[in-house]
Amino acid sequence: MVLIRTPSDIQSSEITPESVYRERRRFMQAGLAMAGGLALGPQVLQAKTGAYGNLPRSPLSTDEELTELKDVTSYNNFYEFGTGKADPAENAHTLKPSPWSISVEGECAKPGTYTLEDILKPHALEERIYRLRCVEGWSMVIPWVGFSLGDLLKRFEPTGNAKYVEFVTLEDKEQMPGQRWPILRWPYVEGLRMDEAMHPLTIMAVGLYGDVLPNQNGAPIRLVVPWKYGFKSGKSIVKIRFVEQQPVSSWMRSAPSEYGFYSNVNPEVDHPRWSQRTERRIGDFIKRKTLMFNGYADQVASLYSGMDLRKNY
Repeated sequence: MVLIRTPSDIQSSEITPESVYRERRRFMQAGLAMAGGLALGPQVLQAKTGAYGNLPRSPLSTDEELTELKDVTSYNNFYEFGTGKADPAENAHTLKPSPWSISVEGECAKPGTYTLEDILKPHALEERIYRLRCVEGWSMVIPWVGFSLGDLLKRFEPTGNAKYVEFVTLEDKEQMPGQRWPILRWPYVEGLRMDEAMHPLTIMAVGLYGDVLPNQNGAPIRLVVPWKYGFKSGKSIVKIRFVEQQPVSSWMRSAPSEYGFYSNVNPEVDHPRWSQRTERRIGDFIKRKTLMFNGYADQVASLYSGMDLRKNY
C-alpha cells in the first residue's frame, strides 16, 4: 500500500539522521564492492569525466572544505524523483537532459525559445567554478560550474515592468516519476525579486566538480541562490518568465503557513515545526550554528534593508 502525504505531514523526526544515512551508505557500498565491484550507479559516476576542464575560480568562492562528490551526488532533495534523500540518485536515470531548451516569456524585449547551446555560447557567458555553501537544514559546500544569472537575463532585455523573475521546471511524469504523486502541485515553480536575480552571487549552474550536472542535481541547468534555503533553487529549468507581480512558488502554494516567498536563511526565525538555529554539514557529525543569510550577509543584507525579515520569511 502506498500512502500519499502532503509536505506538512512529513515530520522532522522522520528524516533519517545524516550520520545514520552515511554509515548505511558506506555499508551498502562495501557490500556491493565485495559482491563484484559494483558502484552506486551511473548517475553518481557521471560527474567524473571533467567535461569542463580547468575553469577559473570565481572570486566569490569560499575557502571552506568541499563536500565529497559522492555525498553531493547521492544525498539530494529532488521530489520529482522521490522524497527520500537517496531517491534522486536511484531514479533520475529516466531524465533526458539533451536536447534541452528554455522558453523566455513576459516583460522582456527578446522572448523566445532558446536551446541550451544558445544559452551556453562561450563568447556570451563566462563559466566559472563557484565554491558556494548551500543549506536546507543540512548543508554542503559545492564547486558549481556556472555563470551569473544576471548576465543571462540581460540578454533578454527585461522591461521596466519586470519586477520579478519566475522559474518553471520540467513537468514530465515519464521522465520524473515522482510527479505521479501529488506531493506538490507540478510543475515546480520558484521566483526571485529582480535585484535578487541580478546579484552576482545568483548563478545558473550547468555542472559541478568540473563536469556536467548529474541528473539528480538538476541537469542540465539549474538555479543556485546560496543565501537562501536550497528549495529556492529550481532544478531542470524549462521556462523563465519576467513578471510584474510576485510569483507564487510551489512551497508557498503547498504550505503557505510554513514557506514564504523570500526563503532567506535566517536562524532567528524558526520553521513552525523545527528550529533553524543549527545545521548539519554533510561529512560532519556535530551540528554547527546557522549563519544569517548562510554566511553571505556582507554581500546580500543590503537587498533587504528596512524589511521585516520575520514577516517576509
